Amino acid sequence: MSHLIILPILLPLLTGLLLLLVPESRRMLGHVLSLISTGLLTLVTLQLLFTANTGELVVYALGNWAPPFGIVLVLDRLSAILLVLTSTLAFFSLLYTTAEEAPQGGQSFHSLAHFLLLGVNGAFLTGDIFNLFVFFEVLLLASYALLLQDNGAARAKAGLHYVVLNLAGSALFLIAVAVLYGLTGTLNMADMAQRVAQVNPADAPLVAAAAILLLLVFGLKAAMVPLYFWLPRAYASASAPIAALFAIMTKVGVYTIIRVYTLIFGDEAGLLANLALPWLWPLALTTLVLGFIGALAAQELRMQVAYLVIISVGTLLAGVAINSEVALGATLFYLLHSTWISGALFLLADLIVRQRGVTADQIIAGPRLRQPILLGSLFFACAISVIGMPPLSGFIGKALILQAASGTQAVWLWATVLTASLAVLTALSRSGSTIFWRTENRVEEAPKADIWSLLAIFGLMGFSFALMIWGNYAIEYTRGIAEQVMNPGHYIDAVLNHRPQQGD
Repeated sequence: MSHLIILPILLPLLTGLLLLLVPESRRMLGHVLSLISTGLLTLVTLQLLFTANTGELVVYALGNWAPPFGIVLVLDRLSAILLVLTSTLAFFSLLYTTAEEAPQGGQSFHSLAHFLLLGVNGAFLTGDIFNLFVFFEVLLLASYALLLQDNGAARAKAGLHYVVLNLAGSALFLIAVAVLYGLTGTLNMADMAQRVAQVNPADAPLVAAAAILLLLVFGLKAAMVPLYFWLPRAYASASAPIAALFAIMTKVGVYTIIRVYTLIFGDEAGLLANLALPWLWPLALTTLVLGFIGALAAQELRMQVAYLVIISVGTLLAGVAINSEVALGATLFYLLHSTWISGALFLLADLIVRQRGVTADQIIAGPRLRQPILLGSLFFACAISVIGMPPLSGFIGKALILQAASGTQAVWLWATVLTASLAVLTALSRSGSTIFWRTENRVEEAPKADIWSLLAIFGLMGFSFALMIWGNYAIEYTRGIAEQVMNPGHYIDAVLNHRPQQGD
């Protein structure tokens, strides 16, 4: 059997360790190694995507232990597309740091970025809930170090909030896993799904409590209300490549909500079927509302972009809460769009800030930019995409999610999403007109945008535009993912019937 499935974990691990040996004086060598590794990672994840596209699940038993006793990695369409999303986002985020004048992300940035990729890729691939916790810790440790390094009281304060909240989340995660293991006797998610469906009525309340604890933890990772307040300040204070890379972090929370509440606590979970949905729907809409209020009230460009991430999280969770194949397919299409375009916006905001002198990212009149037409055009293209105006991919994603709702849900969702879109249009019109039109008659002595930074932004925007050009193929693929995820029996059979062979 192919060992390709483990490479998205091993490659960042080995690269991160290797980069620790490269001295700071050889910065360009480390940078080239980092880019080569993420380029290879992208090729590997694309090959895994083609494999998953056949519809067959790939199960990889580590240590040659048959499930449910050993640790398994599972590749399906959902994990494959998220691996591709992560590797492409990482490649262009790291490419942004090529020029000397670009923010370098601090000491050991490239090494820590690869450890972050190790945790994210592991979380997408693992079929074991305890190892999901382990990979969460790996990605969180790397993100703590990325966020807290470099100077600045604001960054240290925002980073401290982020660390404390996530440590509390990790403790709750461990408690929930311990309760589930104590009551079901397994950590394998496929096996746990079968046992939860047959749980004793006397144990059901405890299992339900553990499931709600997990929703709390995953909601914290996804930045869902009321656990979102760490995100705007943390993302706004991070350097541009780190903030762009962090665009995938909330999606890990959304992914775990989709995986756990369709596989273990989905339609087939007996007494505990769909127990998260009554909580998820109002929380998703509230997240949307508070996100657009934050975007309207933001006084800094990077803070505004951070609130756009929260709006996207609310939209995604609303799509998940509808609980249908059509809605989930639309949600995944929107997830791809929102992650790439958020990454591009964080990088673009940094280019704008670099040419505004002391005015920096405050949304007030300042000096004229050195490249107002170029940066203004990029800002305009990103803005209409993130607002959801036709014909760009943001519009397609939102329209598909709205079409998937029906009845009372449709009334609430249409009202909230359209109000949020109007609010984002207003917020971005205010910041765009202030930064590009209401300018003073002077230009700061700042370097022009370098070719590498522009390539990174064009690359991320290009994926979003590709979703528009090849929208039919993307929609067909995300609907195939939704069909596979909403019918977990195939996942359970593939994992539990897997028998390691010689050479696995």
